[in-house]
Amino acid sequence: MAYSAGMQPVTTTDSLAQLCRRLAAHPYIAIDTEFLRERTYYPILCLVQVASHDEAVAIDPMAEGLSLDPLYELMADPKVLKVFHAARQDIEIFVHKTDQVPAPLFDTQVAGMVCGFGDSVSYETLVAKLTGQRLDKSSRFSDWSHRPLTDRQLTYALADVVPLRKIYEVMEKKLETTGRRAWLAEEWAVLTDPATYRPDPEAAWRRLKPKTTKPKILAILAELAAWREIEAQRRDVPRQRILKDDALMDIAHQGPKSLSELSRVRLVPQGFAEGKLGADVLAAVERGRHRTPPPLDDDMRNDAPLGRLPLVDLLKVLLKLRCEDFEVAQKLIASSSDIDALASSDDADIPALHGWRREVFGDAALKLKAGRLALAGRDGRIEVIELPDASPDVLAS
Repeated sequence: MAYSAGMQPVTTTDSLAQLCRRLAAHPYIAIDTEFLRERTYYPILCLVQVASHDEAVAIDPMAEGLSLDPLYELMADPKVLKVFHAARQDIEIFVHKTDQVPAPLFDTQVAGMVCGFGDSVSYETLVAKLTGQRLDKSSRFSDWSHRPLTDRQLTYALADVVPLRKIYEVMEKKLETTGRRAWLAEEWAVLTDPATYRPDPEAAWRRLKPKTTKPKILAILAELAAWREIEAQRRDVPRQRILKDDALMDIAHQGPKSLSELSRVRLVPQGFAEGKLGADVLAAVERGRHRTPPPLDDDMRNDAPLGRLPLVDLLKVLLKLRCEDFEVAQKLIASSSDIDALASSDDADIPALHGWRREVFGDAALKLKAGRLALAGRDGRIEVIELPDASPDVLAS
C-alpha cells in the first residue's frame, strides 16, 4: 500500500489531476471525507481520502490555489464505482459543491442492511468483522481545518479509508451469491437523487418532533421552521444559531401578534424581538395563522382506533422475527408509520406490500392479521406458526 505516516496530502491541481487519472483506471475506488459543520449550515470540506488497489492518498481541499475540478470529474465518471460508508454526509458535500451526486456509488452501510449486519452498522464493526483489524479513532474529533495536518491525523485518515476496499469486495460477493443486489435498487435510487441532499424548508418542522397535534400550532410551527431553515441557509450558520428548537416550539404555542408579545415569550433570547429577526418571526407566525396545517404521519396521531395499538405491537414482533430469519435490516422493510398503516388497512400503499419486501414480511403480516398465522413462545424464543385452516372465528372459540 503506497502511503506512510509521513506522506503529505495532494495540494496542487497538477498533482490532483495526475492522481485522478490513475484512479480512473480502476473499476472502483474507496472514498472518505473529513469535514466540519459546527459553525456553519453547510459542511466545510477539510480532507478527502481516496484509495484504489495501488495507493491511498489524502487530498487537501483547503490548499491555496488547488482546484478540485479533477476530483469532481472523477466523481462523475460512469466507469468508476465510488464506494462510501454511511455516504449521505459525504455526498451532501459533493452535491453542495457541484449539484451532482457521485455516480455510480456503493454504500457499505446500506448494503450491510441486506448482508446481515443490521440497521445502521458502524464502520468500526464492519472493519473488525470483515478484516480483523481495529481502527484507531483517537483522531476522530480533530480540528481538520487547522493547518498543517499532523502525521497522526493523516495516518488516521488514510487508515480509515483503506479497509473500505475489502469491505466492499466481501459485500459485493455476498450480494451476488444471495441474489439480493436488486433488493437495494430503491435505496440506491434515493442515494443518487440530488433532491435527497437539498433540505426542504417545508419539511423542516418534522425535525422538531412536536408532541402536539393541534392544527393551529402545527401550522405556525411549520412556517417558523421553514423561515429558520431559509435564514440559516442564507447566512450559512447552524439552525440553532438563528433560534433554538425550544424557542420555536414556545413561539408556536404562544402565537405572539406583536413585538412586545414576542419579547415576553419565555425562551426567546433577550433583545431578539427588537432586532430584524423579530419582525421576520412575527411575519412567519402570521403566515401560519392563514395556512393549512401540515399533514401528520400516522405515528404522530393520537386518535388510533381501540385495539389497533396491540396489533401494531404484534406486527412489529413479526417484523423483527422475519428480518432475523432473512438477515435483513428492519428499517429496510418497514418504518413505524408503515406498520401503523398496515395495521389500519390490508391495502396500505407501503413498500412492505410490494416486491421482495412482501415476500420477506408483507404476506406474513397479512396472514397474521387474518388469523392464519400465530406467534407462540417455545424454548425461550418466539416462533411463527402457520395456521392454514384457521380463521378468526375458530381462533376465538
